[in-house]
Amino acid sequence: MPNYDLIAILGPTASGKTSFAATLAYELDTEIISADSRQIYREMDLGTGKDLADYTVNGKQIPYHLIDIAEPGYKYNVFEYQRDFLNAYQSIKQKGRLPVLCGGTGLYLESVLKGYQLIPVPENPELRIRLAGKTLEELTDLLSTYKTLHNSTDVDTAKRAIRAIEIEEYYATHDLSAREFPSINSLIIGVDIDRELRREKITKRLRQRLDEGMVEEVRQLLNKGIQPEDLIYYGLEYKYLTLYVTGEISFEEMFKQLEIAIHQFAKRQMTWFRGMERKGFKIHWIQASMPTDEKIELVKKLI
Repeated sequence: MPNYDLIAILGPTASGKTSFAATLAYELDTEIISADSRQIYREMDLGTGKDLADYTVNGKQIPYHLIDIAEPGYKYNVFEYQRDFLNAYQSIKQKGRLPVLCGGTGLYLESVLKGYQLIPVPENPELRIRLAGKTLEELTDLLSTYKTLHNSTDVDTAKRAIRAIEIEEYYATHDLSAREFPSINSLIIGVDIDRELRREKITKRLRQRLDEGMVEEVRQLLNKGIQPEDLIYYGLEYKYLTLYVTGEISFEEMFKQLEIAIHQFAKRQMTWFRGMERKGFKIHWIQASMPTDEKIELVKKLI
């Protein structure tokens, strides 16, 4: 039996972590738990980069969890993620299998690998009124003054930043000891990708997803009655594509601004992972360019 309760595969966007995790799950005859804050939403496929085809390996469908579990427009949070992660984790463990956690959302990863005690956070109308009118830069500076946990990598709209501050303010003034989370002994594998190769893959993938209908995906969500500000809340693709579809920016502006935003996002992801190491997380880094079979053998040796 392995010494670990869980294998976690993390890395920045476009690092190839999903296809690697799926192949690893195939080799170990196990299942994957997603750690992506946007892939939990149904009908948000191209914009979140679900790449569900990656979960089929050698003709076998690899079971995955925490993808397509919430309606678009809903404000899913890390407290709910911990709850849903535990349900999936325990279900896989009961089958005698070693779960594989895979994703790039630092907050989600850290919250379950470290077992942070979190509680649901209600809205704070007074705080929201006080913060209304502040720029994203001002809100980000304010958020950085808090010492507790928040996923700064995903804060790219004022609305998300205000919610982040709301959560931090609540945690600073309430007792979090009421909720227990089990200790999980995890083997953490980081997929590192050369910066220039990452930039190249991000741009290529963005063009591919636009060709596959990402604009139409956003248009359909808006036609279903989801408010533009609710899509913009999710940031990145949904922010810029919504601005384009609603006529606020041109296609060229959308592409250029989105490309820059994704590059910045990947950089923030790596900053988060390095921060995890400073907090004591042991991350075994492997190069994205390494052949898949060599990656698999390396992980098996670590297990």
